Amino acid sequence: MALQLDEGEAELSEINVTPFIDVILVLLIVFMVAAPLSTVDVPVNLPGSTAPAGDRPEEPLWLTVTADRRLVLDDAPVPADRLSAILDERSNGQRETPVFLRADRSVDYGALMQVLDQLRAAGYLKVALVGLEAAP
Repeated sequence: MALQLDEGEAELSEINVTPFIDVILVLLIVFMVAAPLSTVDVPVNLPGSTAPAGDRPEEPLWLTVTADRRLVLDDAPVPADRLSAILDERSNGQRETPVFLRADRSVDYGALMQVLDQLRAAGYLKVALVGLEAAP
């Protein structure tokens, strides 16, 4: 027994978008869960500051001095003797690139000055010290 269609009836051919919407919603949930996990940061106990925050450059270099006086550039550990070469590599030799320097609260002033001296000797003079915003 065969099904016969009348001449007036035509087959409906539409795209079913329900599976597409389901996939998009699942991807949205995956990205919403994964986005906060992708911002891995170096654990450092920053001191507070009551100064107003300045304008932030587009792509600064983040140099961190940890509590045990290790240097970390962005998220990668850096040997102190190779700091200049690695900074040049990351900034493509552009020494006008701003360097945001953050140090743990327990790092003494002398150790911080040594890092600043290394940055100055390497030619990086645009250095900003980073701290937490504290209540006035």
